[in-house]
Amino acid sequence: MKTLFLTALSAAVLFVSSQAIGAEKSAREIVEQAELNAYYSGDDGRSAARMIITDNQGRQQMRQFTILRKDQQDGGVQEMMIFFSRPADVRDTVFRVVKQVNDDDDRWLYLPDLDLVKRISAGDKRTSFVGSHFFYEDVSGRNTALDNYELISENEDSYVLKGTPKDPGNVEFSYYEVVIDKEHMLPVESTFYNESGEAYRKMEVLKVETVQGYPTVTHSRMSDLTNGGQTEMQFRFMQYNLGMPDSIFSERSLRNPPAEWLQLRD
Repeated sequence: MKTLFLTALSAAVLFVSSQAIGAEKSAREIVEQAELNAYYSGDDGRSAARMIITDNQGRQQMRQFTILRKDQQDGGVQEMMIFFSRPADVRDTVFRVVKQVNDDDDRWLYLPDLDLVKRISAGDKRTSFVGSHFFYEDVSGRNTALDNYELISENEDSYVLKGTPKDPGNVEFSYYEVVIDKEHMLPVESTFYNESGEAYRKMEVLKVETVQGYPTVTHSRMSDLTNGGQTEMQFRFMQYNLGMPDSIFSERSLRNPPAEWLQLRD
């Protein structure tokens, strides 16, 4: 009888463990699909973008730029160039990212007034992107392999997942909750919490449009819930699968932008 009880108990433990493993796998699958939809639509992409930065006193600044992006493989290495055009104090500034899978992303910022290419260290990836409320890491997307995920709720329209960093010493947040819209499988809200469990930072998607068959975020907002202030980002002239050559995504383009690829139109 004792042996039978232990066998039954072991089976129950194995069943519960397998359920937990299955739930984690499901959560990761959801996050990875959302990452593909949010950052890897098409083989390449181009868009014009505008950021409106509002501080906690209501004062506003604007940043205008063009984004070029090319994937080496879905969910894998990705290259991105961001060319600033307005206002005058950031004109000709260029941000370059090589998104890695098993290592930290490589990031550089070209400062034209100094004719200087500045490497953005891994430790600075969660700092302000050109004075906005978005971080450098927000622009290219946080590597999903850096966090553990748990599906904490689900309804007819969305999944809600909790992301916890595997290396808490490398980030300023304790955990975050992300809402993923089931219709488009896109993250539409992310809220970051500190060690005290207080929400201090929030990203919201304000508009999604279908571009060449791909659900695409065209308006989003990042808010500072502690100090106030927010940045809205709007996208226009979005196009996919343009056949951009690899040569665009090089150090040479920092000082010599590919003008023919920066002419935007519908």
